[in-house]
Amino acid sequence: MASGVDSDVFEQLVATVERFARERLIPAERQVEEEDDIPEEIVAEMKEMGLFGLSTPEEYGGIGLSVPQEARLIETLCYASLTFRSLIGTNVGIGSQGIVMDGTPEQKEQWLPGVASGDVVASFALTEPDNGSDAGGIRTSAKRDGGDFVINGTKRYITNAVRAGVFTVFARTDADKPGADGVSAFIVPADTPGITVAKPDRKLGQKGTKTSDVIFENVRVPESAIIGGPKNLHKGFRTAMKVLDRGRIHVGAMAVGQSQRMLDIATDYALERKQFGKPIGEHQLVQGLIADCQAELHAARALVRASADTFDREGKAIIEASCTKYFCTEAAGRIADRALQIHGGAGYMAEYDIERLYRDIRLLRIYEGTSQIQQLVIARRTLAQRAA
Repeated sequence: MASGVDSDVFEQLVATVERFARERLIPAERQVEEEDDIPEEIVAEMKEMGLFGLSTPEEYGGIGLSVPQEARLIETLCYASLTFRSLIGTNVGIGSQGIVMDGTPEQKEQWLPGVASGDVVASFALTEPDNGSDAGGIRTSAKRDGGDFVINGTKRYITNAVRAGVFTVFARTDADKPGADGVSAFIVPADTPGITVAKPDRKLGQKGTKTSDVIFENVRVPESAIIGGPKNLHKGFRTAMKVLDRGRIHVGAMAVGQSQRMLDIATDYALERKQFGKPIGEHQLVQGLIADCQAELHAARALVRASADTFDREGKAIIEASCTKYFCTEAAGRIADRALQIHGGAGYMAEYDIERLYRDIRLLRIYEGTSQIQQLVIARRTLAQRAA
């Protein structure tokens, strides 16, 4: 697996991203919330910093971070609003990693340099109106027509679809094979005739992130568009699962970064706000809330780093990644709830950041595999390992 970049260079990058998050991104959060969009100058700065290419190998113009390095950098970036991470998230993770992991040399040469620079935004088109958690139930079809495939179907909640230059599209290439066995993964340029991207969804939180329906109507692609080439026909589900494993560690790191932010905000408030003649942080019941947040945050951070090390060392971390995604995002939800509670009535008011962060964090328990799907993965693999 990737050894990552030199440790001194990496530490400089972490310090740069930390300053960027605190000095540039956090002050822009309210503007992003109000306008439901990220200012173009911030997009340009993130490109210039190389953030779109964190996980793309150096030979294709990326930074080529190892999984542990990526996790730590994403934690640092996600001290600021998760919206900013969403801008680069598909290029760093699910949108590009299928090509990085399973693509042919020609596919990598064609797409990864643009992905790394941010000039091409990559989107991951897996979820459908009737299939989210049941990825094996994909209904979008890709029917062979000579040397081509013709794709028809609708994808839902596709992150960065309105910005996308290329989609990784999962479609059923064998209607007779149920479940995951008949699914293939295709690289589809966004300007291919027959693709319609709907207007962005309105959401509870993470304003400024862009998710949309993507409709495929008789979209024709050559068989060379299959990730890994024609030899990988019907193997798309395996690609999806490999991509999601790394992505789940990434989401765990996001949860840790945002949890640290929420705990810091709540602790500052507990030091400043007075009730019954003293700062509320001196009241033991408030201290209990802070202690629970700190303990869970430490556990979550340790779990992310251990799972990232396992993935980097072994090339996979199925149960570890699911444990990480499940525990870290659920813990972040509890930390958000306690942090808002420490603020009392003020926490419910939009003038305080915790109200917005409370809404933003909720999505982490849903995308890239719900908490309930993670429970199934963890339990089934635990049982299988014990039975072996």
